[in-house]
Order: sequence, then C-alpha cells, then structure tokens
Amino acid sequence: MALLPNLPDVLIIQPPPAFISFESDFTQKFNILRAWESPLPLDQFLTTHAQSVQALLCRAVTPVNSDLLQLLPALKLVVSVSTGANHVDKAECRRRGIAVTNAGNAYSEDVADIAVGLFIDVNRRISAADWYVRRGLWSSKGDYPLGSKIGGKRVGIVGLGSIGYEVAKRLEAFGCKISYNSRSERSSLSYPFYSNVCELAANNDALIICCALTDETRHMINKEVLSALGKDGVIVNIGRGAIIDEKELVKCLVNGEIRGAGLDVFENEPHIPKELVSMDNVVLSPHKAVYTLESFKRGSEVVIANLEAFFSNKPLITPAMDE
Repeated sequence: MALLPNLPDVLIIQPPPAFISFESDFTQKFNILRAWESPLPLDQFLTTHAQSVQALLCRAVTPVNSDLLQLLPALKLVVSVSTGANHVDKAECRRRGIAVTNAGNAYSEDVADIAVGLFIDVNRRISAADWYVRRGLWSSKGDYPLGSKIGGKRVGIVGLGSIGYEVAKRLEAFGCKISYNSRSERSSLSYPFYSNVCELAANNDALIICCALTDETRHMINKEVLSALGKDGVIVNIGRGAIIDEKELVKCLVNGEIRGAGLDVFENEPHIPKELVSMDNVVLSPHKAVYTLESFKRGSEVVIANLEAFFSNKPLITPAMDE
C-alpha cells in the first residue's frame, strides 16, 4: 500500500484485532508502516524507519522493551490497544521520554460481562451441563448434579477500577454482597474495603480478579489466598494470568481445596495446564473478554484519538504512565 506524503507515520509490528476490524478508520488518518507484511527481518525493517517513526501502535503480544526501543531512537509515543500495558517497559519509556497510552475504559463493560458470565457458569455449571447433554448422559445417567445459587453470594473484587466497578454493579443486581481490595480505598463507595487480599478471600465466597498485572500483583493470588478462600470458594480471573500462581491454582482445584474457577487469562498463553482442561468445575475462555465488535470499535476510537492528540501536540486522552 502506497504511503501518503501528508499523513503522519504510525508503526505497527503485529496488527491488533481492532485495527484489522476498522483498518480504514486508521488509514484515512495515518500512514501505517506494516512491519508484519515486510519481507525484511524485523530489526532491518525498524532500522529502515528508525529516524522517522515517532508513534508505535502495539498489542499485548508485542513486548515493548529496551531491545525494541533502542532500534527506534525517534520514538515518542507507544499506543497500546489493551487496557493493561504490562507488555510495555514503562520505566524504560520514561527514561527515554516516550509517552504511553492504553485503551482506557473502552472495554470495561464487555470485560465485566465476561467476568459475570464466568461467575454464573462456574456456579450454575452451564458449560458442564451443556457437555453432559451433548454426550447423551442426560438420558443414560439422569438429572445433572446441583449447582450453586448466585443471589446472596459474597463476592470479593480484586481491583475496583473501571472494570471491577462494572462487575460490582452487575453482581449487585443479582443480589450479591460486594467487597473489594484495591490500591486505595474508594471513599465514595459503600462496599467494604480490605487492604489485605487474604482477608478479602477469607470473608467471601468468590474472588473476581480485575486488577492490572504489575510487579506487586504478580502471583498475588497464591496458596495462602486460595486456602483462605476455602473449599467452597470460586475464583474468576479476567485480569492477567500471572496475577494467580497457576501451579498453586491447579493443585488447589485437583485437591478440592477450592470449588471451581472461571478463567479468561492464563500464565503462559495460549498454553493451558492439562489439568484445567480436564476439570468440569473449571470454565475456560481464550482471553476473549474484549472480543466484541462494539469493543473493537470503541477501542479503535480511543487509539485514534490518542494518536491525533499526539500529532497535534495536545494532551493525550488515556495516558498510562502513572499506573
């Protein structure tokens, strides 16, 4: 595709789904430097454009680290299409004077829907019951085992940001009792706050993980937290896989130390422990919480707004450096 001389250049190494879905929205405003289509090795392609590229659009599977950044000395902006930006070395960006943005609240409602869906599925065993019917077991073995009521459940939300708050609102409508752990207490809300995640787990029937992955939250949900949640407890994760110590989660599920799990994210995606695949009390989703056309449209609008603000020397819409 020929580049237009009057449009600013934006580098993409691997195209995000939102870009693929709404490519024309981007190409009307920017020259897209398409590393994924180039016959050149990536380092050679980047060297070719090293002195001119000021903006990089990236997805979560593209690590933006010091090795990449040193190949792009003119870079001034990294635009992540995801809400989390843990794939971006923010400290190195800060050192180099590179701004970072994320998708802000663009995906919050759809991600919250998936969190609630997983929570309902694990408790009411919808996916497992579907499998039961499809395998012909209803007619041969009779009624399916009992599930667990949603209303009245005590639900602890880890990370009451925009996604966590949307989860809380939805579960309140089901009659659930909400409490939370977050970086700081939100005084405007009436939900009980726990500064300690282990105490949150001990006082709830379920945990829903909605926080970002940072050095502080990596493996925050460990053996101690899972034990505090207890054998009747359920855990749902729509944050990042590594927030949970996956090996300990598998052990707890295998040994019946917690009742079930609903997981949209995993520690070593797309590879999933075989034990999780074999369990009917675990609901698995392929990191698809944002995968709706509406989310992609909103996400692309936020990305474009950040790029336009940058090239117009205006304040960025969703800066992520202070997270």
